Amino acid sequence: MFIAKAYAETGAAPQGGGVEMLIMLAVFGLIFYFMIYRPQAKRVKEHKSLMSSLSKGDEVLTNGGLVGKIAKIKEDDDFVVLALNEDTTVTIQKSYVSAVLPKGSLKSL
Repeated sequence: MFIAKAYAETGAAPQGGGVEMLIMLAVFGLIFYFMIYRPQAKRVKEHKSLMSSLSKGDEVLTNGGLVGKIAKIKEDDDFVVLALNEDTTVTIQKSYVSAVLPKGSLKSL
């Protein structure tokens, strides 16, 4: 009595644009590439060059925090023998070396 009758609109529903969705997906793809994939690929490339440049006598830091001098490199199975001091040696994989330290840094520790 006091409420007017409501009628459904018979017009067409608004159409969602497919072009806008494609542009948004392309922008997200570019953000993913430049913020996630590209920096990670750069780190992997630097680590591979570090692994190939290792030589006997280099002072290195491992991922586990060990600091030592490379006593022997086994090229055939990718292992490195680290001399932690005069008496102790440890065999690790090359991939666990995180950094090459400057010469003489072991003596300063």
